[in-house]
Amino acid sequence: MASMVTFPSNLRRWFQSICLGALTAIAIQLPGKTAENIFFTYGPIKLTVRVESLERFVQDGTVDSNLSFLFNLVGASEEKLTKLREIMGLRAEVDPVVLSNFFNTSLGEDSLARAAFILNAPWGANSKYGIRAAIVQAAQDPEGGLSLINFIRKYPTDIHFQGEVVEQRARAAQLLVDASQHFIQKMIALSEIEAASEGEIDFSVLPDPTEMGPYGVAPKETWWLTDQSRNRRFYVDVYRPQRWKPGKTPVLVFSHGLASRPEDFDVAAKKMASYGFVVALPQHPGSDILQAKALLNRTSRQGYYPTEFIDRPKDISYVIDELERLNASEFGDRLNLTEVGVGGHSFGGYGALAVAGATIDWNFLESECQIGQGVPNTALLLQCDALTLPRSDYDFRDSRVAAVLAANPVNSAIFGVSGLHKVTVPVLLLGGSYDPATPFVLEQARSFPRLASRDKYLTLMEGQAHVDFSKIDANIKNVVESVEAINLNLPDPNLLHAYGSAVMVPFFQLYVAGDESFRPLVENGAAHAAYLSRDQEFKFYLISQKSEGALIKEIDQFRRTNGIIAPPNEFPTQTISDNF
Repeated sequence: MASMVTFPSNLRRWFQSICLGALTAIAIQLPGKTAENIFFTYGPIKLTVRVESLERFVQDGTVDSNLSFLFNLVGASEEKLTKLREIMGLRAEVDPVVLSNFFNTSLGEDSLARAAFILNAPWGANSKYGIRAAIVQAAQDPEGGLSLINFIRKYPTDIHFQGEVVEQRARAAQLLVDASQHFIQKMIALSEIEAASEGEIDFSVLPDPTEMGPYGVAPKETWWLTDQSRNRRFYVDVYRPQRWKPGKTPVLVFSHGLASRPEDFDVAAKKMASYGFVVALPQHPGSDILQAKALLNRTSRQGYYPTEFIDRPKDISYVIDELERLNASEFGDRLNLTEVGVGGHSFGGYGALAVAGATIDWNFLESECQIGQGVPNTALLLQCDALTLPRSDYDFRDSRVAAVLAANPVNSAIFGVSGLHKVTVPVLLLGGSYDPATPFVLEQARSFPRLASRDKYLTLMEGQAHVDFSKIDANIKNVVESVEAINLNLPDPNLLHAYGSAVMVPFFQLYVAGDESFRPLVENGAAHAAYLSRDQEFKFYLISQKSEGALIKEIDQFRRTNGIIAPPNEFPTQTISDNF
């Protein structure tokens, strides 16, 4: 290796965050091309890296004087250089047609626009279209394939990074990491405080919601429904108890997430049916697994349609309508359809909150979706797609909805402050510490204080990563587990199911079925969570509205410390001496 010139340590540290951050941005944001040079600028300083130098470095590890200068500036160790070579040469086997189709979707376009912002170049070719072309062409190349170095080769012009922009985005990403760690720890502390205040409780004498209920589960039924008013046809999986419980039968509707399906939530449905509920799980065509497969199979140019922000809550209400129509003939008029429970996961969490009364705040959403603003949030890409819809005052509230469970919900930007404050029914928000799709700090902890519900609960499952890895495609699971950088020690899915049941069953039993025997498990939820996870590596935490004021103050303090401007009247549920 060529010898490296020495550089003053203060200047090295100054350049390290800029240049290394830019290389990281290339590696993570833009899997693929070239021109002849990559330019890094910071104020009046310009640094040029020749692409041919990078190619030799990836091929055989050669570090010429051009790269030596850069690597010295960023203080790159031998270990980091080895890792960089590996990352730049790593080849991904991806169908170029699928890639091209994805980048033609609104979500793909938005992803490219945000990647192009990192380049921050005024040249026409140096834009999202150049990025798309380079990625697709690299994927089509039978020799090089889709790798970072081949992306650079295919890029239609020189690549430009403005140091100030790279630094800004690097700081924003670090802020998200810091905020996530901070508020996960705060959530743990608040849950422990609540648990201690609830005193010693003998949970062994209370109902055990992790076990199946006493009413059994009848074989699943699948219904096909057609909403003529929307020309929309979809199926619904329906679970009944084997034996009817005395009195009225409670009803629960559960909405699946993006690229998912009703069958993915059969475990939860069977659990609730065994407690005497009739459970309906509707398909959401246009944003389900079939639509995602249509994109992959090249039979559609959309992985989902933004109109699903309208159709999903309407699907939920239509299912309740259908149950009302069939109540007498199919259920002997047993169903209680004036107080229905609704659950939802991810995109389904959006639908659940919408039928509970949350409304779209267009101005807030537009401000959150400005490229380059705020911290990176993967859930924001989906929510920003709603801006392509006509800006109407959509009101999806269904007065029959009595309580809502939202697991890993997509919600904070699209509903904003005013939209979430319209929710007054009991709400249970579930989040996970490993969730990259709907980050806990942005999509659950941030939303919790905005809800106007008198009875509301926020949970955190350590190790929960948005999806149930036992149900995803085996090839996807193998890819995730093969990525050394991820290196996650994931919990047993059965443990996460147990945690979910521990809060889901008491919540719906109390607020939908009206079963007071479950009230101690709800009102002492923090202590119950601690009891369940006492011997587990991955813990479970819960807070209620009792901790809301402390959470708000912590959010405010974190913002002040980090110079973050809060949205106006962000937490209207509380009146605190400090203005937020």
